[in-house]
Amino acid sequence: MSDHRRKRQRAARLLEDYIRNDALLRGPTLSPGTESVRRSLERWQRERLVRTYADLRRHSRYGPAVEFFLNDLYGPKNFQLHEHHFEQIYPVMVRLLPSDVLNTVAQAVEFDVLTRELDMQMLRVLVEELRVTNGISEEVYAEAYRRCDNYDRRLHQIELVHEVGGDLEELVHKRLVYAALRLARRPARLAGLGDLQDFLERGFAAFRNMRGADKLLDIIVHREKTILDRIYNRHPQPFDLSAS
Repeated sequence: MSDHRRKRQRAARLLEDYIRNDALLRGPTLSPGTESVRRSLERWQRERLVRTYADLRRHSRYGPAVEFFLNDLYGPKNFQLHEHHFEQIYPVMVRLLPSDVLNTVAQAVEFDVLTRELDMQMLRVLVEELRVTNGISEEVYAEAYRRCDNYDRRLHQIELVHEVGGDLEELVHKRLVYAALRLARRPARLAGLGDLQDFLERGFAAFRNMRGADKLLDIIVHREKTILDRIYNRHPQPFDLSAS
C-alpha cells in the first residue's frame, strides 16, 4: 500500500472521529443539576489520576510525560470543527501531516471521543440510576462504573493510552518528522488544526528528553488495568494500589 493511500485512510478515520466528537459536543444541553454532576465526575476522575500517578509526577524523568497524559490526553480538549470544515479539512490533513503523525493524531482523537462517550454513559447512570445530585464517593463511582458494563471499551481506552504514548516515543526520534511538524505550525492554524498542532507539540516536548517511554507506559497500563479489574471484582479499595 502506498504512503499516500495510507495517509488518506488515516485521514478518513480521523475525520470520522471528528464528526463523532462534534455530535457529542453539540448534544442536548444538560440540566443545571446534571451539569453539576458532570463537573463533579470530571473533578473526581482528575483527582483520582493525580493520586494514582503522584509518584511519577515527581519523577524527574517521567514528570513531563505524566503531566501531558493528565492535562492533554485525559484532560479537556477542543478537537472540534465547524460542520463546513469537515470536507475542507480532509485534503489539508493529507497534505500537511506526515503519515506517522496522522496516525498518532487519529488515535488521540479516537481516545478523546471514546472518553467522552464513556463519561456520558457514567453520567447517565449516576443521575438516572443512582440519583446522584452532589459529590461522588469511591463507592458510588465504582458502582456506576460496573453498571455501565463496558469492560471491553474501558480496556480499549487503556490500550489507546499505550498506543498514543508509543507512537510519540517513536516520532520524537525521527528528525524529519519533527521538522515537518514544526513547519506545519502556521498552515495548521490557518486550516483550523491549531488545537491538534498544539497537542502534538506538547506531546513531542514531553517525550523528547525522556530517554525511553516503555517503562512509563507499562506502569500506566498495569495500574489502569489493575484498577479496572478491581472495580469489576468488587475490591473494597479498588483505587488504593497499596492495598492487597
